Amino acid sequence: MKMDLSEYENCYIKIFVVHKNDFYMFDRFVDMCYNEGNFFELKIVEDFSDLDPNSITDEVVEVGEDTMALLDRYVEEIDSEAINKNGLMQRAIKSIKDKYPDLLVMTDVALDPYSSNGHDGVVENGLIMNDITNDILSKMSLTHIEAGADFVAPSDMMDGRVKAIRTLFESEGYYNAGIMSYSAKYASCFYGPFRDALDSKPGFGDKKTYQMDIGNRNEAINEVKLDIQEGADIIMIKPGISYLDIIRDIKNNFNIPISAYQVSGEYAMIKSAAKNGWLNEDQAILETSIAFKRAGANFIASYFAKDVVKLIS
Repeated sequence: MKMDLSEYENCYIKIFVVHKNDFYMFDRFVDMCYNEGNFFELKIVEDFSDLDPNSITDEVVEVGEDTMALLDRYVEEIDSEAINKNGLMQRAIKSIKDKYPDLLVMTDVALDPYSSNGHDGVVENGLIMNDITNDILSKMSLTHIEAGADFVAPSDMMDGRVKAIRTLFESEGYYNAGIMSYSAKYASCFYGPFRDALDSKPGFGDKKTYQMDIGNRNEAINEVKLDIQEGADIIMIKPGISYLDIIRDIKNNFNIPISAYQVSGEYAMIKSAAKNGWLNEDQAILETSIAFKRAGANFIASYFAKDVVKLIS
């Protein structure tokens, strides 16, 4: 059973016009979080017991955002910390929802934050173990929902993980827990700044065995179709600006909310060009935002989220 999205469908507005509720921002808590003024400047949190995720959440709520997505980075044994009910991510969720119960909280679900090899799944003999990974991902997702998250967002690109997560949710009575699936996540170079900032590059090889080939258009249709059948409520296209055709393809073929992800490389290009005086930053932010909406995205995940809200308010 898929959740009822009616109370969250506040982003269907006049076509090609951006609204603050179209955007949500990703914040990385746990053992690292970036400085909002400079994406590439990281703050190391040395005392995990004193971590206050609301220090950033307060800013999100203050500018009028109603949705927040959380990612983490904690290199540890995958099968222990990822499903630890009292883990750093789980505590962050509880802290945020205790203070802001009406804030919609999404959480990233993948295993690369918990692994020194940087891969999204369990690795055995140099191979990604799909089914073993799905078992951990589903248990990890359950701990997030139990902690108070509204949505989980599996970003790993393992086959069948949406079904595994949905099945476990329903077996535990969480019929209205949301799943935003990264259905079409391409093996892109535009993730570079983010991986560099958090030292999360793959320790060997690359992610092309489970992320999508950049030249493949039809596979996106197939992946989205499967994820919808397995119980996804929202689907994610990542990266964003280089894949507007994929967003439009999905919009034309399926009746499901679509999120686009304006990733770190896209953010860095605009920031760098603006710093050098090559373009107007505010205009570039708004133009790319409108491009996502024009292509068919209902939601936009962006490091510019707070900037956009201020620009259009």
